[in-house]
Amino acid sequence: AMNGMLNIAVKAAREAGIIMMRSINRLESIRIKEKGINNYVSSVDLNVESFLIDYIQRFFPDHAVLSEEVGAIGDNEYTWIIDPIDGTSNYLHSYPHFAVSIAIRYEDTIEHGVVYNPFRQELFVASRGNGSTLNDQKIRVSKTLKLSNALLSMAFHCQTGRDLSGSQLLKVQTLLNNVSGIRTSGSAALDLCYVASGRTDAFWENNLKPWDVAAAGLILEEAGGLISDLDETQNYIYSGSLVSGNPKIYEQLISLLRKID
Repeated sequence: AMNGMLNIAVKAAREAGIIMMRSINRLESIRIKEKGINNYVSSVDLNVESFLIDYIQRFFPDHAVLSEEVGAIGDNEYTWIIDPIDGTSNYLHSYPHFAVSIAIRYEDTIEHGVVYNPFRQELFVASRGNGSTLNDQKIRVSKTLKLSNALLSMAFHCQTGRDLSGSQLLKVQTLLNNVSGIRTSGSAALDLCYVASGRTDAFWENNLKPWDVAAAGLILEEAGGLISDLDETQNYIYSGSLVSGNPKIYEQLISLLRKID
């Protein structure tokens, strides 16, 4: 039954990608609502989300769903954790870096993760204990050894209403002096998948939701990466703070970040 679930997740993600790409060519007709300061939801997010929920419930009517816009539906040992478009701001600008994310949790454990970027047609998949793939090819984290050679990705949260002048900017300043480069992409799910596939060496963020990282966190772990929250506990899916990387870079990064608080 488990690989049946994964197959459904992959099919659902591909279909969701078709909906996204169909709509990106007529962005001017998309309805957009501001949920909070600089936090948007579009009619495409809602369309993709309702498609995904319908699709999952057609095959697994008793399973629960946790999704960005509708919240929690149902109660079951199986929960599908969904982000219809991770990178909505990118999407609304036709900036080609966004993804659908689908994770399947059994009781307290994420068992499967699927992240699909329809623009590049890149499908990242992992099942617990089974490794990670990008378009069916095995992926591994990078072999970079020194933080000074590392390419790091992170997120900047613009206009959150919180003051970012303190420790957040101090951390960025410290990182700028200690890493090879910093990228900020606007999609946490893809950022984690890029670490998993060795395109970057680490990813750090401190304002996340479960649907951003549930699937991609497993993809990263199964590709040999380390991931935790800033307190080095495994509660990163729910705590919202996250440090990840290949094992060597992760250790150096977390000790650097923990010195600044």
